[in-house]
Amino acid sequence: MDIDLSINEKEVVTILKDFIKTYVQNAGCKNVVVGLSGGVDSAVVAVLCQDALGKDNIYCLFMPTESTSQDDIDHVTLLTKKFGLNCKRVDIDTAVTQIGTLCLEKPNRLTMANIKARVRMIILYAYANMTKSLVCGAANKSELLTGYFTKYGDGGADILPLGDLYKTQISALAKFLGIPNEVTAKPPTAGLWKGQTDEQELGMKYETLDKVLYGLEQKFDTKDIAKRVNAKSSDVERIRQMRKHSQHKRKTPLIPKIGTRTPGLDWRAPVQEG
Repeated sequence: MDIDLSINEKEVVTILKDFIKTYVQNAGCKNVVVGLSGGVDSAVVAVLCQDALGKDNIYCLFMPTESTSQDDIDHVTLLTKKFGLNCKRVDIDTAVTQIGTLCLEKPNRLTMANIKARVRMIILYAYANMTKSLVCGAANKSELLTGYFTKYGDGGADILPLGDLYKTQISALAKFLGIPNEVTAKPPTAGLWKGQTDEQELGMKYETLDKVLYGLEQKFDTKDIAKRVNAKSSDVERIRQMRKHSQHKRKTPLIPKIGTRTPGLDWRAPVQEG
């Protein structure tokens, strides 16, 4: 039996908009800042935030580098015009290069890619500080479970509305929200170097990956998952290990327990009285 990841898009949109609105209000804020990349995930987040909070309460920042594709540049313009998003462009190549020169050794390609993501996080939070806003991230469940994100980079945000939705589910949500086909149809990429794509690095199409991850989520046997999704057991095990080894990226820094209630362990948000 195949694994079905279909969702009720209308219901999910209602839940996410209510989540965004409630969390921002509880934080004593009115605004959010979103890093708009030209990709489907950040487009969905931007539209959801605008619908939930109003046009004047969302700020989008587009932070390209030399590896940003022309498609992404064009699609940011397309999204900005179609949805009337407030968006500013900040080129970050100079900052990325300068940080690279400060490293103790010459950074390799992956290190420079992570620096790019962390520079974007710094700029988003600087802008959030100046506008008394929260940073709304666009990481999805597929990325979070495999560790396919930069710790304290694109993983650095106050809220992640898409964090419990697999990549293929977000594609369905994007179509429901009217995200242009040009954005939804292109190969997903973090734009960390020229020609880079998510599926190439992950070694698996998202359509298969999401079903593997769902099978792991439901604690299905490895061989059972492989049979259901028409994949090799070795590939399923590889994804299992990716999830295991990236666990540290999904948690706040580990704190040894000394007091009665420990931050991040048994003293959690939302804060309760008493």
